Amino acid sequence: MRPHLVALAAVPLTAALLAPAPAYAAATPLADAIAALTVAEESRTGYDRSLFPHWVDADRNGCHTRAEVLIEEAEIAPEVGDRCRLTGGEWFSYYDGRTLTEAGSLDIDHMVPLAEAWDSGASEWSTNRRRDFANDLDEPVALVAVSAASNRSKADRDPAEWLPPAEEVHCRYVTEWTTVKTRWSLSVDEAELEALNTVADTCPDAVVETTPAL
Repeated sequence: MRPHLVALAAVPLTAALLAPAPAYAAATPLADAIAALTVAEESRTGYDRSLFPHWVDADRNGCHTRAEVLIEEAEIAPEVGDRCRLTGGEWFSYYDGRTLTEAGSLDIDHMVPLAEAWDSGASEWSTNRRRDFANDLDEPVALVAVSAASNRSKADRDPAEWLPPAEEVHCRYVTEWTTVKTRWSLSVDEAELEALNTVADTCPDAVVETTPAL
């Protein structure tokens, strides 16, 4: 499991009683979650990919974020060798419906691309917060293993400009996009909002459920 668990036994009872309860978001209908997003103009001024440090080995287990996602999302688990070298395994790239059997043929896509995040509010963040966004293993849909071809086709485009070629996954994609924008309090522009709502109209049962990023 990607989310890292904390052993409660190590926390003194008094500290546990005094600590604020974590904020868990209730399931919100997709259309309502989209409506709650802030609408704002975007600006890419000053963007550089290096401003979002990745990939990192946050838990110091020898596997950086890319490898962690590949291990978590494998349909057939790969073997993990020295220095977290992955061999074997099988993955399903939901963007284009392809099954892949070599880790090197997959990219780890930021559901909301780094440049799009910058445009939508991350330009105001600290470097540490941008690092946390770029390596977000606590939100399962923030990072996704997909074919390199589909990820590079998407590039840094938002849903007004790009949707997965597999039309049957558009509801899933827009729900996951909205989940990440909600979690990180990122804005949307007018064209993006219209595209999200157009897809959401075909997804009456879709819900967004996430927790705010700390």
